[in-house]
Amino acid sequence: MGTRDRVASHRDRMRKAGYRLVQTWVPDVRTPGFVDEARRQAILVAEADRRGEDQDFIEAISAPWDE
Repeated sequence: MGTRDRVASHRDRMRKAGYRLVQTWVPDVRTPGFVDEARRQAILVAEADRRGEDQDFIEAISAPWDE
């Protein structure tokens, strides 16, 4: 049994078990500029508590989890 047949068989078994295949594209951490962009976004997240307007809005329109 070749690789293609094994993969097809595995996918068939998974589908029969109630699963479905989902593929996701994720950032390639090896690309040039990834580290700089990750750092930029991390700084924005770290500074978010100093920019309370966005969080205040989210909290104003959000329902508590226990409701």
